[in-house]
Amino acid sequence: MFLYSNEGAEFYLLGGAGTAGPSSIRGCVRQKHAAACQKTACRREPGDSARMPEGARPAVKACHGVEENAVKLKKLSQNRGNGIDNQAFEVGEENTVDSNSIKSHPVKAQKKLGSYLSKVFKPINATERYIKDHSKIFKYIVLGILGAGYVAYFIAACVLNFKRATALVVLTCVAVAAVSYELVKKHQGKRISQWFKPAVRCFKSNLKWLKWVFILAVVALLVVWIVLDTSKRPEQLISFGGVCMFIVLLFLFSAHRAMVSWRTVFWGLGLEFCIGLFVIRTQPGLIAFEWLGKQVQIFLDYTKKGSSFVFGDLIDNIFAFQALPIVVFFSSIMSVLYFLGVMQWLILKISWVMQITLGTSPTETLSVAGNIFVGQTEAPLLIRPYLKDMTKSEIHAVMTGGFATIAGSVMGAFISFGIDASSLISASVMAAPCALAISKLSYPETEESHFNSDKSIKVAAGDEQNILEAASSGASASIGLVANIAANLIAFLAILEFINSALSWLGGMVGYSDITFELICSYVFMPITFMMGIPYDESFTVAELIGTKMFLNEFVAYQKLSTLKSNRLNGLDEVIGGKRQWISIRSEIITTYALCGFANFSSLGIMIGGLSSICPSRRRDISSLVLRAMITGTCASLVNACIAGLLFVPPLECVQLFKGSTFDAADESIQKCCQDLFQSTYNNGTIWFEEPWNNVQNITFFFSQCCQCCGLSDVPVCL
Repeated sequence: MFLYSNEGAEFYLLGGAGTAGPSSIRGCVRQKHAAACQKTACRREPGDSARMPEGARPAVKACHGVEENAVKLKKLSQNRGNGIDNQAFEVGEENTVDSNSIKSHPVKAQKKLGSYLSKVFKPINATERYIKDHSKIFKYIVLGILGAGYVAYFIAACVLNFKRATALVVLTCVAVAAVSYELVKKHQGKRISQWFKPAVRCFKSNLKWLKWVFILAVVALLVVWIVLDTSKRPEQLISFGGVCMFIVLLFLFSAHRAMVSWRTVFWGLGLEFCIGLFVIRTQPGLIAFEWLGKQVQIFLDYTKKGSSFVFGDLIDNIFAFQALPIVVFFSSIMSVLYFLGVMQWLILKISWVMQITLGTSPTETLSVAGNIFVGQTEAPLLIRPYLKDMTKSEIHAVMTGGFATIAGSVMGAFISFGIDASSLISASVMAAPCALAISKLSYPETEESHFNSDKSIKVAAGDEQNILEAASSGASASIGLVANIAANLIAFLAILEFINSALSWLGGMVGYSDITFELICSYVFMPITFMMGIPYDESFTVAELIGTKMFLNEFVAYQKLSTLKSNRLNGLDEVIGGKRQWISIRSEIITTYALCGFANFSSLGIMIGGLSSICPSRRRDISSLVLRAMITGTCASLVNACIAGLLFVPPLECVQLFKGSTFDAADESIQKCCQDLFQSTYNNGTIWFEEPWNNVQNITFFFSQCCQCCGLSDVPVCL
């Protein structure tokens, strides 16, 4: 039954037992200001309209209109401003149901429950709002607690054993210096720059003659150093001649010889030389990179835990299950470091140093710096939005950087072969400035760069939401790389065997059945390896590795180098059956630097496909420059090897010395080698040796001879 109020044109539908309504009373639905009725609210008995006031009938007709047209009306405004709300009938519009099934008690119970829960959670909500309002304070409190905890841990580690905590001290000092620099730059950077403005103006006004003084001083110091340093080892001059030879050749075949920026060339080679001098010659640099190499080896050994769980005992002898899982592990770690922002920060700092010294654009410098850690197609992703506007010279530099370096994940696999880790790390770092310098010599800049300031350059980051997703996506992304490595090794080793068989068959027709692809490469690349500083009798063997790397890939070449190193450590004869079994340590190091790069013909397709997918509009430029970039990247790796040959001082080859020695106590070389052996020896009831002595044949005999001679019998490990 409808009730009508003249004040405000309000309608009420009542139903239930004891009334003239159509059904039992189960609820009351108020329709304020003639609001549209639900279809169920429009049902009435015949004669209801007779008991209804005249003003109510239009609303009822409106209800029937809704029912007939199946349209749900939201509001029918008939408000005159005089209506009075009756709170007793106020129920949400969504709860109107058929008059036969309207239930008010569950609704009231639900509202009571909601009211009760809101009272219960009121303190929790208030606490949450308070924490949000004071989030910065809580952040500083948490950071303070964590900082205090780390300081306590740091002090305890130093007090208990300072020597053991040396690495922790160095890392902490580096982190503190980096954070302090960022804070000072952020809060006091403008003020400090204002202080140095007079000095900067004075420097710029006298830059012309200061530049020439600097150049003359550097040249004079370099000449004096070369004369003094090579007086005892004249073979190092050959490596210096190799650097000069590559610079002249690249200049002669330069795309625009008149446009070469010699500042970029000499600063790039200078940075490379300084890094090599620090790593190879100075005691702190040598210790630091040897320590870093050992830590990387220890870190990569963690891969065995996951590999052994998945593959079991297969990881002991099968390459695919031994080396390739390292790529997966390293890729996952790199993805996590990118998510945390560590890699972006490191790459930006390295690129900043190269940019201000070499004078290259921010985009190309950033990509080449990224190549130190990631691969030839991953590094350009850092500058993906800017590729379409880059000049041809900049694109050439990006590709050269990719060809002249190796990815960190692949480096891990090479280290697992037994290649010297510190040499691989330093080669990858040295290759970055060298690649930029050689690139600008091969293809100089002839256009105006669109990126003269690094303020507008932002480093791209991943889309991962948390650290677990980053680790998972990094591992998943490596699947394609692992499959590509395995497929290429299968294909190229099979092709190499086929080529060797074909050449042997063709050579046999004229009495030269021993001809092979490696033999051809040894004669083609021998002059280059000799100019790198390799001794003449070993240059043919190294030339084979250079040719293998260039025409096949670096995996095959490093695998062969690993075999040569293993033969030397095992004490095999130098030549067996007319074939050289191993090369000297100096030649091993130079070759390690020369092979450190992706520059080979199989990488051409990878580079074209990778960059073209990132920037399709530059496909034509990429295709026209990629071959020159690959040759330039190869030259950058070879120049890197020449720098290593100029700087590297070969240690004593103790195994060969022991094999032909009478262990004379007066021989200083014997004493040094015995001391080195003792440092790698442990005697806890059973004598055992660390690398590289643990793989040497007759090592127990050499150890006993060292203990008997030279007055060293009182050494603890000999007792």
